[in-house]
Amino acid sequence: MPKKPAREQGRTLRDLLRLPPGEGVELSRYDARATPGAPDGKQAARADAEGTGRQLARLQERLWAAGTAGDRRRVLLVLQGMDTSGKGGTVKHVIGQLNPSGCRITAFKAPTEEERRHDFLWRVRRALPEPGEIGIFDRSHYEDVLIARVRHLARPAEVGSRYGLINDFERTLADDGVTLVKCFLHISYDEQRRRLLRRLDRPDKHWKFDPGDIEERALWPAYQEAYELALERCSAPYAPWYLVPADRKWYRNWAISRLLLEQLRELDPRYPRARFDVAECRERLLKGT
Repeated sequence: MPKKPAREQGRTLRDLLRLPPGEGVELSRYDARATPGAPDGKQAARADAEGTGRQLARLQERLWAAGTAGDRRRVLLVLQGMDTSGKGGTVKHVIGQLNPSGCRITAFKAPTEEERRHDFLWRVRRALPEPGEIGIFDRSHYEDVLIARVRHLARPAEVGSRYGLINDFERTLADDGVTLVKCFLHISYDEQRRRLLRRLDRPDKHWKFDPGDIEERALWPAYQEAYELALERCSAPYAPWYLVPADRKWYRNWAISRLLLEQLRELDPRYPRARFDVAECRERLLKGT
């Protein structure tokens, strides 16, 4: 098996994919087909993902159990990316490895009338994971500095103020025990076209296609600029961004599962101690048989 490049040896996947806080981001410099830190090839990554899934399930159970005993810690996975980058596919893959009862999934669509009557973070606060849970956002509060900026849905000054509000919001979450795992699924312009064409070529995928996707694609440069600003202005040690190359679906799925695993290992949740006399309860059960 080929050795990993020297720059990858001994580094976690978080080290490899984390965008440096406070630095400018130029997305064109990142290869959307890259596979940093991955096992040697698709089959090896899929095999490795099986073991990762088992470890994730065990750690998730421990996190959930700790939450029942007052541990306020929880995890929030934020998925952002252009159309077809695989946000929904990632949710399906990750949830397939976890117990759904300990997960809270939210797919943010266009705001409802009720949501528009509140500040842009109102609906996000309502969807946050409870202690012990893993929350997954398919799109998120970042839509309000992405599509709002590109489509001019708010005044420039209002959009500009939201970066600071997002940073304050995420710091509050981190202070309250939320581990943020923010992933930008980086897909190339050509790969997006291939995926959109596949949706048109397959009748069973027509439901996933919207003619408006073509209009959004025409705004690709504006969206790339909007993402670059969000990735630069809203990356901090307590809430970093991870740039996940997404042209290869197998790598995208492997990488996000691995990022979650690294975070849960670091949290190291523990099963709570029994709040009752174990020996006495065991004796009572044995006497009753």
